[in-house]
Amino acid sequence: MVGLDRVPEVRTLREKIAVMANTGTPHQWMRDLSRTWMEADPQEAGYLYVDGHVRVYHGAGTLLPRRYVSRERLCLRGTTDYWINDALGRPFFVVSKAITDLPVRVRTQTGGLAATLLDEIVPALLASVPGQPSEAELAADPLLHRFVVIFDREGSSHSLLSQLWEQRIGAITSRKAVKDLWPDSEFADIAVPVPGGGATRMRLASRHTVVSAGTASIPVLEIRRLTPTGHQTAIITTARRMDSPVVAGRMFSRWCQENFFAYMMQHYDIDGLVQYGGEELPGTLEVVNPAWRTLDKAVKDTARRIRTLHADLGAATLQNDGGDIHARADRLQDIQRLEADAVDLRLTRRNTPKKVPLASLPEDECPRQLAPLGKMLTDTVKMIAYRGETALVGLLRPHLAKEEEARALVRELFVSSADLEPNAQDNTLTIRIHRMACPAHDKAIGALLAELTQLAFHHPETNARLIYELA
Repeated sequence: MVGLDRVPEVRTLREKIAVMANTGTPHQWMRDLSRTWMEADPQEAGYLYVDGHVRVYHGAGTLLPRRYVSRERLCLRGTTDYWINDALGRPFFVVSKAITDLPVRVRTQTGGLAATLLDEIVPALLASVPGQPSEAELAADPLLHRFVVIFDREGSSHSLLSQLWEQRIGAITSRKAVKDLWPDSEFADIAVPVPGGGATRMRLASRHTVVSAGTASIPVLEIRRLTPTGHQTAIITTARRMDSPVVAGRMFSRWCQENFFAYMMQHYDIDGLVQYGGEELPGTLEVVNPAWRTLDKAVKDTARRIRTLHADLGAATLQNDGGDIHARADRLQDIQRLEADAVDLRLTRRNTPKKVPLASLPEDECPRQLAPLGKMLTDTVKMIAYRGETALVGLLRPHLAKEEEARALVRELFVSSADLEPNAQDNTLTIRIHRMACPAHDKAIGALLAELTQLAFHHPETNARLIYELA
């Protein structure tokens, strides 16, 4: 599809991607690969990291909703991709959402991560994660969990945690609004296992507590880490059977996804537009009412103006120098007028529905979604490539000091020149890689090629045994 000696121009490549996406089933391919990867490493598949990444859209052909992009510190049009990875940063699958403020179908109005997690990610994980306990085992042990999902503090609500635990899915997240401090005497220096091997030491303390919402509550295990500066980082988990060091090690490995997003943006162009065009969204989907959003903005703007006038009036009163009394009276009248306007605006906002179906919006305000199949196909290919690169990095790590150096060397290997030497008599194909930039890299690559040769890969068409050498 791509060609042997050169890549076709972008237009042709996009046409071929569209053909493959529209004639195949990219969604099923991604899920089948995810199940295969989980079964290959069931221990890491028991801890799933979920995080959202905003793919900004700069085009004008499709009207996408705005969302806050933390790396830009702006509200921009785009699509949110929710990636599911393991603790080593290896992806399993991704879910793309054009609208992230959808209400969850069960007892909560929280959108974004919680809605996508409950409605789409959890059903896929229940069908894919290997080694889950049986219903009889779950009934016999009230603290036993199927698997664990790890996410940021956006999801640390009673509603989400309780709905996950109803399906016996454990959750690890950070706790919001921690104001109390535990005494230093509770903390102990503990060895914390690091996913992928090794350990580090942290000062940890733990307590059994609850997360509440009104009269409802759910028991959790709270672990705190005391930093050298005296700051206490709070972690909570509904998987109370887990040991505190394991919980801490898993939670503090969540940065693997941030590193994954940065790396994929830089080297794999995960935000690139691979297919033009958009599609209609179902008219029954609910979005924030534009009229309600306008009223809400007006209420906040009026409150800000009232605070400013109160500050000006207070400063003028404190001076008490018998100055312009008329100016102060005008400010007071402005405050009274704005306060009356604020009451009317809040009443109008209360009587305006916050969410409305897409079908009720004017056509020029109705959001759409980008064509999903091409992006899903290329995301799957990129996940395969990233996992292959990560496997090669794992083979190189014993020969290099840093993982970043290993990844850079693998990228250099991918674009290196090579000689191909087939041998029909011995049914072998020798791939002779040209040398790297320095002797240290030559030594590392030589060891990698020797290990690849020992694995005895065969060409998929000729069945020739592949031999890797350094020129």
